[in-house]
Amino acid sequence: MARLFSLSRAIVQFRGRGLAMAAGSAKLTGAPGACLVFLPDWTKLMPHRTFFAFIFPSLLAMLLFITLPIVSVAVQSLFHEHEAILTSVESCDPFGCQTQTKVDSAAMAAIKKEHPLGQFAGLSNYTDHNHLALKDLGQIFASGAGWRGIASQIMDLPFYRALAFTLVYCFAVTPLAMVLGFIIALAVNTMPRFWRGPAIFVSILPMIITPLVGSLILSWMFNPAGILGATLQSLSGDPRLSLRASATLTWLVLLTYGIWTNGPFSFVVFYAGLQTVPLDTLESAKIDGASRWESTRFVIIPHLLPLATFVALVQLMDNFRVFEPIVGFSAEANATSLSWLVYNDLVSQDAQQFGSAAATSMMTIIGVIILLVPVLIRTWREFSRKVV
Repeated sequence: MARLFSLSRAIVQFRGRGLAMAAGSAKLTGAPGACLVFLPDWTKLMPHRTFFAFIFPSLLAMLLFITLPIVSVAVQSLFHEHEAILTSVESCDPFGCQTQTKVDSAAMAAIKKEHPLGQFAGLSNYTDHNHLALKDLGQIFASGAGWRGIASQIMDLPFYRALAFTLVYCFAVTPLAMVLGFIIALAVNTMPRFWRGPAIFVSILPMIITPLVGSLILSWMFNPAGILGATLQSLSGDPRLSLRASATLTWLVLLTYGIWTNGPFSFVVFYAGLQTVPLDTLESAKIDGASRWESTRFVIIPHLLPLATFVALVQLMDNFRVFEPIVGFSAEANATSLSWLVYNDLVSQDAQQFGSAAATSMMTIIGVIILLVPVLIRTWREFSRKVV
Protein backbone atom coordinates (compact mmCIF):
# COMPACT_ATOMS: atom_id res chain seq x y z
CA MET A 1 0.00 0.00 0.00
CA ALA A 2 1.38 3.40 -0.98
CA ARG A 3 2.07 6.10 1.54
CA LEU A 4 2.37 9.84 0.79
CA PHE A 5 4.98 11.90 2.56
CA SER A 6 6.06 15.55 2.14
CA LEU A 7 9.77 16.17 2.01
CA SER A 8 11.36 19.59 2.73
CA ARG A 9 15.03 18.82 2.30
CA ALA A 10 16.22 15.68 0.53
CA ILE A 11 15.29 12.20 -0.53
CA VAL A 12 17.82 9.42 -0.69
CA GLN A 13 16.75 6.65 -3.02
CA PHE A 14 18.42 3.28 -2.82
CA ARG A 15 18.21 0.87 -5.76
CA GLY A 16 20.33 -2.13 -4.96
CA ARG A 17 23.79 -0.69 -4.41
CA GLY A 18 23.11 2.62 -6.19
CA LEU A 19 22.58 5.89 -4.32
CA ALA A 20 20.69 8.86 -5.74
CA MET A 21 19.65 12.14 -4.19
CA ALA A 22 16.77 14.40 -5.16
CA ALA A 23 14.93 17.34 -3.63
CA GLY A 24 11.25 18.16 -3.44
CA SER A 25 8.42 15.86 -2.48
CA ALA A 26 7.99 12.19 -3.30
CA LYS A 27 5.65 9.26 -2.87
CA LEU A 28 6.87 6.24 -1.00
CA THR A 29 5.79 3.07 -2.78
CA GLY A 30 6.19 -0.59 -2.08
CA ALA A 31 7.94 -1.29 -5.35
CA PRO A 32 10.48 -4.10 -5.04
CA GLY A 33 14.11 -3.09 -4.98
CA ALA A 34 13.38 0.51 -4.05
CA CYS A 35 13.59 2.21 -0.70
CA LEU A 36 13.05 5.91 -0.06
CA VAL A 37 14.68 7.32 3.05
CA PHE A 38 13.68 10.82 4.15
CA LEU A 39 16.38 12.96 5.73
CA PRO A 40 15.28 15.61 8.22
CA ASP A 41 16.60 19.19 8.35
CA TRP A 42 20.38 19.16 8.77
CA THR A 43 20.10 21.51 11.73
CA LYS A 44 17.99 18.86 13.48
CA LEU A 45 20.63 16.21 12.87
CA MET A 46 23.23 18.19 14.83
CA PRO A 47 22.78 17.80 18.59
CA HIS A 48 22.24 20.99 20.53
CA ARG A 49 25.47 20.52 22.44
CA THR A 50 27.49 20.15 19.25
CA PHE A 51 25.85 23.20 17.70
CA PHE A 52 26.54 25.23 20.83
CA ALA A 53 30.15 24.03 20.84
CA PHE A 54 30.55 25.32 17.29
CA ILE A 55 29.19 28.81 17.95
CA PHE A 56 30.50 29.23 21.51
CA PRO A 57 33.95 30.63 20.50
CA SER A 58 32.33 33.25 18.28
CA LEU A 59 29.76 34.16 20.92
CA LEU A 60 32.47 34.42 23.57
CA ALA A 61 34.64 36.65 21.36
CA MET A 62 31.67 38.92 20.56
CA LEU A 63 30.78 39.12 24.24
CA LEU A 64 34.30 39.93 25.41
CA PHE A 65 35.47 42.23 22.63
CA ILE A 66 32.25 43.89 21.42
CA THR A 67 29.35 43.70 23.86
CA LEU A 68 31.17 44.28 27.16
CA PRO A 69 33.27 47.22 25.89
CA ILE A 70 30.16 48.90 24.48
CA VAL A 71 28.31 48.39 27.76
CA SER A 72 31.25 49.78 29.74
CA VAL A 73 31.45 52.83 27.47
CA ALA A 74 27.71 53.39 27.82
CA VAL A 75 28.01 53.27 31.62
CA GLN A 76 31.03 55.60 31.62
CA SER A 77 29.13 58.12 29.49
CA LEU A 78 26.74 58.69 32.41
CA PHE A 79 29.54 59.99 34.66
CA HIS A 80 31.90 62.94 34.55
CA GLU A 81 35.17 63.59 36.29
CA HIS A 82 35.33 64.79 39.88
CA GLU A 83 35.78 68.48 40.37
CA ALA A 84 39.22 69.43 41.61
CA ILE A 85 39.49 69.87 45.36
CA LEU A 86 41.61 72.94 45.96
CA THR A 87 43.54 73.77 49.08
CA SER A 88 45.46 76.86 50.12
CA VAL A 89 49.07 76.39 51.14
CA GLU A 90 51.05 79.13 52.79
CA SER A 91 54.78 79.12 52.23
CA CYS A 92 57.09 81.49 54.07
CA ASP A 93 60.66 82.52 53.44
CA PRO A 94 62.92 85.31 54.79
CA PHE A 95 61.25 87.75 52.42
CA GLY A 96 57.69 87.06 53.53
CA CYS A 97 54.85 84.59 53.22
CA GLN A 98 52.86 83.66 50.11
CA THR A 99 49.60 81.77 49.78
CA GLN A 100 49.28 79.36 46.88
CA THR A 101 46.23 77.43 45.72
CA LYS A 102 46.93 73.83 44.78
CA VAL A 103 44.98 70.67 44.08
CA ASP A 104 44.65 68.50 47.17
CA SER A 105 46.18 65.28 45.83
CA ALA A 106 45.34 63.21 48.89
CA ALA A 107 41.68 64.26 48.89
CA MET A 108 41.40 63.64 45.13
CA ALA A 109 42.93 60.17 45.51
CA ALA A 110 40.49 59.31 48.27
CA ILE A 111 37.39 60.44 46.34
CA LYS A 112 38.54 58.66 43.16
CA LYS A 113 39.05 55.49 45.16
CA GLU A 114 35.55 55.77 46.59
CA HIS A 115 33.92 56.68 43.24
CA PRO A 116 36.23 55.45 40.44
CA LEU A 117 33.77 56.24 37.63
CA GLY A 118 33.39 59.85 38.73
CA GLN A 119 30.30 61.85 39.59
CA PHE A 120 27.00 60.64 38.20
CA ALA A 121 25.86 63.05 35.50
CA GLY A 122 23.00 61.20 33.81
CA LEU A 123 22.48 62.43 30.27
CA SER A 124 24.15 65.78 30.87
CA ASN A 125 27.26 64.59 29.01
CA TYR A 126 25.09 64.21 25.91
CA THR A 127 23.38 67.59 26.19
CA ASP A 128 26.27 69.82 27.29
CA HIS A 129 28.07 72.40 25.17
CA ASN A 130 30.58 69.91 23.75
CA HIS A 131 27.91 67.53 22.43
CA LEU A 132 24.27 68.14 21.47
CA ALA A 133 24.37 71.62 23.09
CA LEU A 134 20.60 71.83 23.48
CA LYS A 135 20.77 75.01 25.54
CA ASP A 136 23.06 76.67 22.98
CA LEU A 137 20.76 75.64 20.12
CA GLY A 138 17.80 77.18 21.91
CA GLN A 139 19.64 80.47 22.27
CA ILE A 140 20.79 80.39 18.62
CA PHE A 141 17.30 79.84 17.22
CA ALA A 142 15.85 82.42 19.61
CA SER A 143 18.35 85.05 18.45
CA GLY A 144 16.32 85.68 15.28
CA ALA A 145 19.38 85.68 13.00
CA GLY A 146 18.98 84.66 9.37
CA TRP A 147 19.51 81.12 8.26
CA ARG A 148 23.12 81.90 7.36
CA GLY A 149 23.76 83.34 10.79
CA ILE A 150 22.10 80.35 12.45
CA ALA A 151 24.14 77.91 10.35
CA SER A 152 27.35 79.80 11.14
CA GLN A 153 26.66 79.75 14.88
CA ILE A 154 25.78 76.06 14.81
CA MET A 155 29.02 75.29 12.98
CA ASP A 156 30.88 77.03 15.81
CA LEU A 157 29.68 74.30 18.18
CA PRO A 158 32.33 71.55 18.40
CA PHE A 159 30.03 68.54 18.00
CA TYR A 160 28.10 69.88 15.01
CA ARG A 161 31.28 71.08 13.31
CA ALA A 162 32.75 67.59 13.67
CA LEU A 163 29.49 65.93 12.60
CA ALA A 164 29.29 68.10 9.47
CA PHE A 165 32.75 67.10 8.28
CA THR A 166 32.15 63.45 9.19
CA LEU A 167 28.94 63.29 7.13
CA VAL A 168 30.47 65.16 4.17
CA TYR A 169 33.45 62.81 4.27
CA CYS A 170 31.17 59.74 4.36
CA PHE A 171 28.78 60.74 1.57
CA ALA A 172 31.49 62.19 -0.69
CA VAL A 173 34.30 59.68 -0.26
CA THR A 174 32.22 56.48 -0.24
CA PRO A 175 30.51 56.79 -3.66
CA LEU A 176 33.47 58.43 -5.38
CA ALA A 177 35.88 55.78 -4.08
CA MET A 178 33.49 53.05 -5.26
CA VAL A 179 33.28 54.60 -8.72
CA LEU A 180 37.06 54.99 -8.88
CA GLY A 181 37.61 51.38 -7.80
CA PHE A 182 35.07 50.12 -10.33
CA ILE A 183 36.69 52.05 -13.20
CA ILE A 184 40.16 50.78 -12.27
CA ALA A 185 38.82 47.22 -12.02
CA LEU A 186 37.32 47.46 -15.52
CA ALA A 187 40.56 48.90 -16.89
CA VAL A 188 42.76 46.23 -15.29
CA ASN A 189 40.39 43.46 -16.39
CA THR A 190 40.82 44.47 -20.05
CA MET A 191 44.65 44.57 -19.86
CA PRO A 192 46.82 41.79 -21.25
CA ARG A 193 47.54 39.15 -18.62
CA PHE A 194 51.24 40.11 -18.53
CA TRP A 195 50.49 43.66 -17.33
CA ARG A 196 47.76 42.81 -14.83
CA GLY A 197 50.15 41.92 -11.99
CA PRO A 198 52.03 45.25 -11.97
CA ALA A 199 48.78 47.16 -12.50
CA ILE A 200 47.13 45.42 -9.53
CA PHE A 201 50.16 46.16 -7.31
CA VAL A 202 50.13 49.86 -8.21
CA SER A 203 46.35 50.02 -7.71
CA ILE A 204 46.41 48.59 -4.18
CA LEU A 205 49.50 50.53 -3.09
CA PRO A 206 47.49 53.25 -1.25
CA MET A 207 45.82 50.50 0.82
CA ILE A 208 49.19 48.96 1.73
CA ILE A 209 50.58 52.21 3.11
CA THR A 210 49.63 52.93 6.71
CA PRO A 211 46.92 55.65 6.70
CA LEU A 212 48.76 57.88 9.17
CA VAL A 213 52.03 57.59 7.23
CA GLY A 214 50.24 58.30 3.94
CA SER A 215 48.54 61.38 5.34
CA LEU A 216 51.86 62.66 6.72
CA ILE A 217 53.51 62.22 3.31
CA LEU A 218 50.74 64.12 1.55
CA SER A 219 50.83 66.79 4.26
CA TRP A 220 54.51 67.38 3.55
CA MET A 221 53.83 67.45 -0.18
CA PHE A 222 51.09 70.07 0.26
CA ASN A 223 53.26 72.13 2.57
CA PRO A 224 54.23 75.53 1.00
CA ALA A 225 57.79 74.16 0.71
CA GLY A 226 56.55 70.85 -0.76
CA ILE A 227 56.17 70.03 -4.43
CA LEU A 228 52.36 70.22 -4.51
CA GLY A 229 52.15 73.29 -2.26
CA ALA A 230 54.74 75.17 -4.34
CA THR A 231 52.93 74.15 -7.54
CA LEU A 232 49.62 75.49 -6.25
CA GLN A 233 51.26 78.77 -5.27
CA SER A 234 52.81 79.05 -8.73
CA LEU A 235 49.53 78.28 -10.55
CA SER A 236 47.49 80.67 -8.41
CA GLY A 237 50.10 83.41 -8.45
CA ASP A 238 49.74 83.79 -4.68
CA PRO A 239 52.99 83.07 -2.81
CA ARG A 240 51.10 83.18 0.52
CA LEU A 241 48.62 80.46 -0.43
CA SER A 242 48.51 77.76 2.22
CA LEU A 243 46.15 74.82 2.48
CA ARG A 244 46.06 75.00 6.26
CA ALA A 245 44.92 78.64 6.13
CA SER A 246 41.85 77.78 4.03
CA ALA A 247 39.08 75.59 5.40
CA THR A 248 37.76 74.84 1.91
CA LEU A 249 41.16 73.73 0.58
CA THR A 250 41.74 71.65 3.70
CA TRP A 251 38.43 69.84 3.23
CA LEU A 252 39.19 69.23 -0.46
CA VAL A 253 42.60 67.76 0.32
CA LEU A 254 41.16 65.49 3.03
CA LEU A 255 38.38 64.30 0.72
CA THR A 256 40.87 63.65 -2.08
CA TYR A 257 43.06 61.69 0.29
CA GLY A 258 40.03 59.67 1.45
CA ILE A 259 39.11 58.74 -2.13
CA TRP A 260 42.72 57.80 -2.86
CA THR A 261 42.97 55.48 0.17
CA ASN A 262 39.48 53.93 -0.11
CA GLY A 263 39.58 53.29 -3.85
CA PRO A 264 41.85 50.21 -3.65
CA PHE A 265 39.42 48.29 -1.44
CA SER A 266 36.61 48.85 -3.94
CA PHE A 267 38.97 47.87 -6.75
CA VAL A 268 39.91 44.55 -5.12
CA VAL A 269 36.29 43.56 -4.49
CA PHE A 270 35.01 44.62 -7.91
CA TYR A 271 37.94 43.05 -9.73
CA ALA A 272 37.24 39.74 -8.00
CA GLY A 273 33.57 40.10 -8.94
CA LEU A 274 34.44 40.70 -12.58
CA GLN A 275 36.05 37.26 -12.74
CA THR A 276 32.63 35.72 -12.05
CA VAL A 277 30.70 37.55 -14.77
CA PRO A 278 29.26 34.92 -17.18
CA LEU A 279 31.23 35.08 -20.43
CA ASP A 280 28.31 33.57 -22.35
CA THR A 281 26.11 36.51 -21.38
CA LEU A 282 28.76 39.03 -22.46
CA GLU A 283 29.26 37.24 -25.78
CA SER A 284 25.51 37.13 -26.36
CA ALA A 285 25.32 40.87 -25.71
CA LYS A 286 28.10 41.51 -28.22
CA ILE A 287 26.38 39.33 -30.83
CA ASP A 288 23.19 41.33 -30.28
CA GLY A 289 25.12 44.50 -31.08
CA ALA A 290 25.59 45.86 -27.55
CA SER A 291 28.41 48.35 -27.14
CA ARG A 292 30.96 48.13 -24.35
CA TRP A 293 29.02 50.73 -22.32
CA GLU A 294 25.76 48.84 -22.82
CA SER A 295 27.39 45.55 -21.79
CA THR A 296 28.75 47.23 -18.69
CA ARG A 297 25.43 48.86 -17.84
CA PHE A 298 23.08 45.94 -18.45
CA VAL A 299 25.31 42.93 -17.71
CA ILE A 300 28.26 43.79 -15.48
CA ILE A 301 26.73 46.38 -13.13
CA PRO A 302 23.62 44.27 -12.27
CA HIS A 303 25.92 41.32 -11.64
CA LEU A 304 28.07 43.35 -9.22
CA LEU A 305 25.25 45.06 -7.32
CA PRO A 306 25.40 42.68 -4.32
CA LEU A 307 29.12 43.38 -4.06
CA ALA A 308 28.44 47.11 -4.29
CA THR A 309 26.12 46.82 -1.29
CA PHE A 310 28.85 45.04 0.68
CA VAL A 311 31.47 47.65 -0.27
CA ALA A 312 29.10 50.49 0.67
CA LEU A 313 28.45 48.95 4.10
CA VAL A 314 32.13 48.49 4.88
CA GLN A 315 33.24 51.89 3.65
CA LEU A 316 30.40 53.78 5.34
CA MET A 317 31.41 52.27 8.67
CA ASP A 318 35.08 52.98 8.03
CA ASN A 319 34.64 56.54 6.75
CA PHE A 320 32.34 57.51 9.61
CA ARG A 321 35.32 56.87 11.90
CA VAL A 322 37.69 59.14 9.93
CA PHE A 323 40.59 60.16 12.14
CA GLU A 324 44.09 59.58 10.70
CA PRO A 325 43.92 62.17 7.88
CA ILE A 326 42.97 64.93 10.33
CA VAL A 327 45.91 64.14 12.62
CA GLY A 328 48.33 63.57 9.75
CA PHE A 329 47.42 66.85 8.03
CA SER A 330 47.24 68.73 11.37
CA ALA A 331 43.87 69.98 10.14
CA GLU A 332 42.21 70.39 13.55
CA ALA A 333 41.75 74.12 13.01
CA ASN A 334 39.58 73.61 9.90
CA ALA A 335 38.28 70.04 10.08
CA THR A 336 37.43 67.74 12.97
CA SER A 337 35.52 64.48 13.21
CA LEU A 338 33.66 62.57 15.90
CA SER A 339 36.61 60.22 16.33
CA TRP A 340 38.93 63.21 16.70
CA LEU A 341 36.70 64.57 19.48
CA VAL A 342 37.14 61.30 21.37
CA TYR A 343 40.91 61.52 20.88
CA ASN A 344 40.96 65.16 22.00
CA ASP A 345 39.06 64.35 25.20
CA LEU A 346 41.46 61.55 26.07
CA VAL A 347 44.67 63.52 25.47
CA SER A 348 43.49 66.78 27.01
CA GLN A 349 46.32 68.66 28.68
CA ASP A 350 44.17 69.66 31.65
CA ALA A 351 42.53 66.32 32.47
CA GLN A 352 41.30 63.30 30.60
CA GLN A 353 37.56 63.60 29.99
CA PHE A 354 36.50 59.96 30.03
CA GLY A 355 32.78 60.73 30.36
CA SER A 356 32.82 63.15 27.44
CA ALA A 357 34.82 60.72 25.29
CA ALA A 358 32.42 57.89 26.15
CA ALA A 359 29.39 60.02 25.23
CA THR A 360 30.94 60.90 21.88
CA SER A 361 31.75 57.22 21.28
CA MET A 362 28.15 56.20 21.96
CA MET A 363 26.86 58.88 19.60
CA THR A 364 29.30 57.65 16.96
CA ILE A 365 27.95 54.11 17.34
CA ILE A 366 24.39 55.42 17.02
CA GLY A 367 25.39 57.37 13.92
CA VAL A 368 26.91 54.27 12.29
CA ILE A 369 23.71 52.31 13.00
CA ILE A 370 21.56 55.06 11.47
CA LEU A 371 23.75 55.09 8.34
CA LEU A 372 23.59 51.31 7.94
CA VAL A 373 19.85 50.84 8.56
CA PRO A 374 18.70 51.87 5.02
CA VAL A 375 21.28 49.63 3.34
CA LEU A 376 20.44 46.70 5.61
CA ILE A 377 16.70 47.13 5.01
CA ARG A 378 17.26 47.15 1.24
CA THR A 379 19.47 44.05 1.47
CA TRP A 380 16.86 42.23 3.55
CA ARG A 381 14.08 43.07 1.08
CA GLU A 382 16.14 41.78 -1.83
CA PHE A 383 16.90 38.60 0.09
CA SER A 384 13.22 38.14 0.95
CA ARG A 385 12.23 38.46 -2.72
CA LYS A 386 14.77 35.82 -3.72
CA VAL A 387 13.57 33.45 -1.02
CA VAL A 388 9.92 33.88 -2.04
